[in-house]
Amino acid sequence: MSTDYYIGLMSGTSMDAIDAVLVDFTNGTPTLIQTLSHPIPDELRSECHALCQPGDNEIDRMGKADSLLADEFADAALQLLSKTRITTDAITAIGSHGQTIRHRPVDNIPFTLQIGDANRIAEKTGITTVADFRRRDMAAGGQGAPLVPAFHAALLREAGHARVILNIGGIANITILPADPEVAVTGFDTGPGNVLMDIWVQKHTQEFFDENGQWAASGEVNKGLLNQLLSDEYFGLLPPKTTGRETFNLLWLEQQLSTYEKELTAEDIQATLCELTAISISLAIRNHCPDAEEVIVCGGGTRNGLLMQRLQAHLKPAEVKITDDFGLPADWVEATAFAWLARETLAHRPGNLPAVTGAHHPVILGGIYLAT
Repeated sequence: MSTDYYIGLMSGTSMDAIDAVLVDFTNGTPTLIQTLSHPIPDELRSECHALCQPGDNEIDRMGKADSLLADEFADAALQLLSKTRITTDAITAIGSHGQTIRHRPVDNIPFTLQIGDANRIAEKTGITTVADFRRRDMAAGGQGAPLVPAFHAALLREAGHARVILNIGGIANITILPADPEVAVTGFDTGPGNVLMDIWVQKHTQEFFDENGQWAASGEVNKGLLNQLLSDEYFGLLPPKTTGRETFNLLWLEQQLSTYEKELTAEDIQATLCELTAISISLAIRNHCPDAEEVIVCGGGTRNGLLMQRLQAHLKPAEVKITDDFGLPADWVEATAFAWLARETLAHRPGNLPAVTGAHHPVILGGIYLAT
């Protein structure tokens, strides 16, 4: 039997590492063969963070980061394969999300930009690479995100069961899978996932994340600050909507804190940021899928025990599960999704859901960079 192998590469809002997965689609559904978390060098990560905001000489700096990051993506793919006996010529394609450094879906002239030059990935690996997934959806009138709901729907939709798939990366997003198979799948970014918690813990402890939510658990939620944060206009926008580090960042948080009348400990602020993520997600689900029976969670947020506890508390009586319960390891769902999207592109099948992104019609996503 011939094989149908793809590699998915994903670096999200947190920019902590490149997630790389080798996926076998031979039977039509994804089977994970191998996974790898490839760290991004500190200097390059810092530069990518800086490029999310306007700055001096940013075009030259972006050009260099584009190449350097592509080399890291290529290395991640090759290291992934080195853990197996599978050779590069057996891989149909790489699906590379790239690293988002600017996402302006509601500007007068909307645009989105992901770096990690796919030309270099294809050249260094010798594997056809599919990348630049978001801009075609935006060209068709969409917001270019979220794109993973199409993958969620293909794998996890079940007639008769109202489900929400919740991805908690730097930004949190939901996919609403109605019980009625005739009703369209919808979804949107709910707001910050881990991004504000990660930024705050890095500022005060030099750790990249709050392991298991332990630091937040040492503080107390401040309801006044929480209500102020929840008053940000993004939370009140109707979908389709998408957001990113361009909005929810350290500057946004410090501006919020500067206008709050009380001084709080760093731990109390972290506890409040954790609750902000939990409540903003829960409100989005209750408002847009009040009949949800199951909320199935994936992404790095599943490793934050405090956050998962708060979600359980806010979402009752819906059952909170993780994608591992359905055969999809929570840490690797998004990377697997971009392997799947690359496969859809090569098969000339649309990869967006207009009801999610706001696009005028379904479109085939991405550019194809041939190996030879």
